[in-house]
Amino acid sequence: MIYKKDANFPYPVFASNVKTYLKNDFQIDLDINEDEKNFIFKFTEFEIESDFIKQLKEERKLQFILIIQSKDNWFTKIESPNDEITVPKNRLSLNNRTLIQVHIQAIESINFRNNEDLIPFYDAFKEEITVRKNGLIGYSNVLVLEGRFRKPLEIFSKRVDENLSSEIKIELGNETIELVFKDANYQFGELPKSSGLMLPYIYMGMQKALYQFIKNYGTEDSVELEYLDEPENLLDLKIFNLMRNKNVDELSIDNVDEVINQISDSMIGKYASTVREFASDGN
Repeated sequence: MIYKKDANFPYPVFASNVKTYLKNDFQIDLDINEDEKNFIFKFTEFEIESDFIKQLKEERKLQFILIIQSKDNWFTKIESPNDEITVPKNRLSLNNRTLIQVHIQAIESINFRNNEDLIPFYDAFKEEITVRKNGLIGYSNVLVLEGRFRKPLEIFSKRVDENLSSEIKIELGNETIELVFKDANYQFGELPKSSGLMLPYIYMGMQKALYQFIKNYGTEDSVELEYLDEPENLLDLKIFNLMRNKNVDELSIDNVDEVINQISDSMIGKYASTVREFASDGN
């Protein structure tokens, strides 16, 4: 079962959309590839904020379960977030809307007396809170894959056009933000950490896409995402899902840069780190 905002529990659950933990962020993201018989999933993000949950993991008192909800539901135990997860194609169809979430499950009974991450409301009685074996401890954000997508987890694409009248052009395609370069050298492909050096282009592309999103769906230069129906345009749908997965509730002309920082986990900081590494190496 995939849990969203309407999920209620008789005890505090660790989840980004539930305000029972002071440190409540649990974010996942995935890359998806395929071979002839299988879909292959690889986590690109698996971030847990709670120190209490991290300690339980170290003590092997909990386990992670990957839930994939499509035409047929499929789940598996995650031995390590660094492992590739193979799903037979006869068990999963990406021609349908697919939801992905990770659950945290108790391997044994867990008492919350030492849980310092709970909000103060629970201080007086947290010793009385016990989650039974196999009970749900927490759950991640929900990733949404659409069968209409040719590349369901790819937002950016790039190509070279030597006839371009400018050095770079950003085009909002049907499914991706396309970075078009007049010269292939502008992509830094021959350098190590080229993806980090590309981040200013990515930032510009995301800015353009978010401004277009506001133009398409906003009123008075802002969009209340919580009340917005899912867009029909595939690129807008990807951006909408990304923002909702990162708990963005409102997008406006005034907070575009803040939203980019939130959905990209500090893109400019990553770019600055890349440049500093080059400088320290003498490159």
